[in-house]
Amino acid sequence: MKQGRGRLALLLACALTAVQAQAADELIRQGAELVRTGQGKAAYALLEPQEEARAGDKDFDLLFGIAALDVGQNTRAIFALERVLAVDPNNVRARAEIARAYLGVGETQAAKTEFQNAKQLGVPADVAPTIDRFLSAVERIENEGKPTVRAFIEGTLGYDTNVNAAPARGEVAIPAFGNVLFTLSDKSKAKEDWFGSVGGGVNFTYPVDKQLAIVGGVSGSQRWNMHVSSADLLNADASLGAAYTEGRNVYSFNLQYNTLLVDSDRFRNALGFSAQVQHNLDARNQISAFAQYSDLSYIGQSTRDADRWVAGAGYAHAWRDGLIGYGSLYSVTERVHSEAVSPYLSLDGYGARVGGQLRLNEKTVLFSSLAYETRRGKAIDPTFLTSRNDDQWIANVSVSYDLKKNLKLTGQYSYIDQRSNIEIYAYDRNMLSLTLRQDF
Repeated sequence: MKQGRGRLALLLACALTAVQAQAADELIRQGAELVRTGQGKAAYALLEPQEEARAGDKDFDLLFGIAALDVGQNTRAIFALERVLAVDPNNVRARAEIARAYLGVGETQAAKTEFQNAKQLGVPADVAPTIDRFLSAVERIENEGKPTVRAFIEGTLGYDTNVNAAPARGEVAIPAFGNVLFTLSDKSKAKEDWFGSVGGGVNFTYPVDKQLAIVGGVSGSQRWNMHVSSADLLNADASLGAAYTEGRNVYSFNLQYNTLLVDSDRFRNALGFSAQVQHNLDARNQISAFAQYSDLSYIGQSTRDADRWVAGAGYAHAWRDGLIGYGSLYSVTERVHSEAVSPYLSLDGYGARVGGQLRLNEKTVLFSSLAYETRRGKAIDPTFLTSRNDDQWIANVSVSYDLKKNLKLTGQYSYIDQRSNIEIYAYDRNMLSLTLRQDF
């Protein structure tokens, strides 16, 4: 009888152990799936209550460390990943993740050592560039507190189906003259042409302390068209401002100046400022809010001078496979200074942008973006007897290839489709270009 009860107890114990093992395996399976699909918050909520019971289980500790890192619990991630490396010192994933955790708590030297250890142990070709980017981030952090100056030069060759952003049609009806058809001059019609451009710039950062830095820079570009010189453009920009970091927030403010020349003649100046608040929700999610003001001054066309305001918010997310996506919504307002003379040039509008980048291999990155903006005039145009309404779409696709460190070749295709209820302002445009850029 006693032997029978003993066998029964043993069978029950074995059955309980099997059930516990199956439950443990299910926990690991669920956690691994959440981590794989980038649901770090959900993975952390699932695994955290089991840490005390499961600490020392290599598979559990690795998953818990990654999940903790994703929700910003860097210290707990370090503890969990240290347990993994104690029993499996050649675990490349644990080495790379603990390096990120060290970086999160500001231990840059430890982070650099672990990133280098992970590379030496051997990582897939598509992972090596990610580690290199983290090593670059470590270098930037180590340079904090030191003034830095960075510069670039670039050259572009391309083809543009509408270099002067003009309508393709040759005649336009003018309502103010009884809808009589007026023939557009040759310069006012769409022109296609080959073009080339050169550009460059210098940016600097001067840290005042660990939180505050003075930032600024200048840049410019000159574009020449092979045949349509009347559409040659020269752009020049300058900015000066400050950036303040407080915890997960970064506040920035910049004074900005831009000047645009068309065919060597000064066309427009813009003087204003931009302000932005950026908040890092966790290691993979970021939100921001921004505002910009410009005083637009058109040379020889004072009736177009205006105050321009843009305000909006954005969101960015980084997936584990290297894909980065972003989106933003914004509003735009322009009010001409001479409202009594040309109120029809004032407008209100809003827009949206989405885009992303994906590293295809060690040297190649794919970029794409799509933007939409709608603008509505505030008064009736006396020539066309209606208020102007525009809708504009802009699509970009580019592929960037690293020829060597700091030398990059980028091919880009852009498409602009502007639709307007006033024919003379409607156009479309295709641009294909190849750019070589050297950073210093």
